Amino acid sequence: MINQTVQTLTIAGTDSGGGAGVMADIKTMQERHVFAAAVVVAVTAQNTIGVQDFMAMPKKMIEEQFASVAGDLKIRACKTGMLADVATVEAVVENLKKYDLGPLTVDPVMIAKGGARLLSEDAIATVRNELLPLADLLTPNLPEAEELTGTKIETKDQMTTAAKKLQELGVKNVIIKGGHQTSSKESSDFVLLESGKSFWVSSPRIDTVRTHGTGDTLSSCITAEIAKGKDMETAIRIGKKYVQATIANGIEVGHGHGPLNHWAKISDEEVED
Repeated sequence: MINQTVQTLTIAGTDSGGGAGVMADIKTMQERHVFAAAVVVAVTAQNTIGVQDFMAMPKKMIEEQFASVAGDLKIRACKTGMLADVATVEAVVENLKKYDLGPLTVDPVMIAKGGARLLSEDAIATVRNELLPLADLLTPNLPEAEELTGTKIETKDQMTTAAKKLQELGVKNVIIKGGHQTSSKESSDFVLLESGKSFWVSSPRIDTVRTHGTGDTLSSCITAEIAKGKDMETAIRIGKKYVQATIANGIEVGHGHGPLNHWAKISDEEVED
């Protein structure tokens, strides 16, 4: 019966403030009833106000973490978050190719809520050329999708075009998050699946600054659901519903962009087809 419990892996940076990164990933995965392991590739000094400093892990330490996890656990799905720089991205790509860690969700974290850059400019090309072809799902927000495609995205038509461009880079499934389109009363994300099916998932926009870690939480929830055997569309719809609940049922932590409420509960019946 060893390794019968569903296990997931987050490959990302820490958040000392607890709201994003590895901390948000583990909280989300735990809440969705899977066991979460972690490969820490960077450490940040961070809170709800901003990122004060960060340091990438040496390649040897990244490799040893991958080896430790793969040598003992049965990872059924994994995700990447903050990857810091070229050397880190390359180390992660190398190890993702080396070990079977299940379907991969790539959250291309580039800029923190407070404005700090979490992925160096030169690493964007490495993500585009080396990491994206390994991804089963890519979850960029609008600025990240613009960086990866080299195009401006301001309309829904431009979101659909960008998703197709991202798929052409080798990604199987894409969800472009529309949360940065603040002019709308709804937050609408565009999904393009490997099958060619596309659809929008929308939720009411909530007027709050307590949205720190939304991208990490969405990608972690989807990863957990995939690990449990859900199909991609269902996993994405559950992820969207869960994130909405974490924002709607807010908690009061910190003085800036506060974290989500990862205790939020949703039922499978709430997820619409």
